[in-house]
Amino acid sequence: MFIDFIALIESMPIWHLVGLFVLGVLAFVISTISGGGGALILIPATSALIGAPAAPPVINLGTFISRPSRMIMFWHDIDWGLIKYYVPSAIVGAWLAGLLFSQLNASWIQLLVGVFLVSTLFQYRFGKIDKTFNMPKAGYVPLGFIVASISTLVGGLGPVLNPFYMNSGLQKEDLIATKTANSFFVGIAQIGSYAFFGVLTAKLWIYGLALGLGAIVGNYIGKQFLAGMTVKQFRLLLLILMMISGVYMIYQNLTSSPR
Repeated sequence: MFIDFIALIESMPIWHLVGLFVLGVLAFVISTISGGGGALILIPATSALIGAPAAPPVINLGTFISRPSRMIMFWHDIDWGLIKYYVPSAIVGAWLAGLLFSQLNASWIQLLVGVFLVSTLFQYRFGKIDKTFNMPKAGYVPLGFIVASISTLVGGLGPVLNPFYMNSGLQKEDLIATKTANSFFVGIAQIGSYAFFGVLTAKLWIYGLALGLGAIVGNYIGKQFLAGMTVKQFRLLLLILMMISGVYMIYQNLTSSPR
């Protein structure tokens, strides 16, 4: 089996593996200093490199591989009280979406999510305020189910959670730490559902590993930049990332819609 695995790697275009590694580094440097969105940043480039159908499982696998390193880096900043509300329902959503992955096209949801992300820049008055509503921890139960379901289908939806974390009072390191821990536990369910329902082939495992190794390097580099940022700078960068992500999702939805 090991010989077959090596033979498979040798048969794959080396530039695909190198490209995924570099994409992982770049996306997770940006993700670490701007509160997430690494998976969403990867969607267009990964789809172009290995094909749109393979992108969601490869991105979720690659980001999952990178999460333990980020959790270790930010361990003392994790809000475990919030995680117990988010994770159980999110795991259910991830498994359900894994079952529907090959049967449901969720791209239309991107339009609504994109509009929401763009609106956050105005809701927070371009970073001048730190909260727009009070987010109760119980609200993470339905939120976890919805977000995990959609991200399992489309490959990444990280920025959509940022406004809710911010409205729970999380800022900078604690936001990144808590978000990473939530994503790690949900990632176990996502990868498990992909594997159980036969979505992950040996080739996609290799692609995901290349992406994940790059993301680990990106996490380390990004943490060095984050340490030198103020809370206000972080919040503004977070809002800019959400707006850019929203514009991209709206553009992708409109240009890919049948005419």
